[in-house]
Amino acid sequence: MDLKLENVTHRYSGVDVLRDIALEIPSGRITCIVGPSGCGKSTLLRLLGGLENPTQGEVRQLGQPPAGCLNALTYIFQDFALLPWRTVEGNVALVLEDHKLGNQREIIADVLARTRLTDFAQALPKQLSGGMKQRVAIARALAVNPAVMLMDEPLSALDSQTRELLMDDLVGLWTRTPFTAVYVTHNLAEAVRLGHRIVVLSRRPGEVREIVQIDTPLEDRAHGDPALDAQQQHLWDLMRDEAAAADAELMNV
Repeated sequence: MDLKLENVTHRYSGVDVLRDIALEIPSGRITCIVGPSGCGKSTLLRLLGGLENPTQGEVRQLGQPPAGCLNALTYIFQDFALLPWRTVEGNVALVLEDHKLGNQREIIADVLARTRLTDFAQALPKQLSGGMKQRVAIARALAVNPAVMLMDEPLSALDSQTRELLMDDLVGLWTRTPFTAVYVTHNLAEAVRLGHRIVVLSRRPGEVREIVQIDTPLEDRAHGDPALDAQQQHLWDLMRDEAAAADAELMNV
């Protein structure tokens, strides 16, 4: 299932937050969204997820969700949002309980294996590291076999070492079973590591300034790759002046 934004403009209190966004989210690819603070990245994600309706324009779902899809769209946030009194297995089971599935145990076992959490199925969140908690959040999202995963800075609360390991996990998950994701981040290194396409938004009101395509397979991307370093520098060149202006505006609010 693809998503398409057709000339979307969104306003809060009469002020444009996003303006004239025309964008396609292709299935089976990770689309990263970057831009200066306050440019509307998270608002764009809420529009894609149907949590808000655009002031103008339309967000369309094209095609059918995959077979076995329980939720067409599901979120992964930087806040793990785990219930502290439920085990890892219980937190994943939570998203399946309303569906009355006969194979629920098999689904849970599968996503725990895919996220390397099998040995921690009975652990409580307080017994897990931050990286493992985020793995649980990813497993929970995978359990409903979504058409699109909407990821709002899912690694930003983690230290740099854990973030690198989680990026490797996401690459491994995608390589084994490609999924569709929209990934909002401030971190340009994350964007060039994970994104097949990187959408660069201008400062508020956010407009699509450029879409950068990276053709290097995810599993072949590595630190020190000159081509990826050049792409990251290009992204920063696009954003530097507008990021400084956006920060100045926020300081004067």
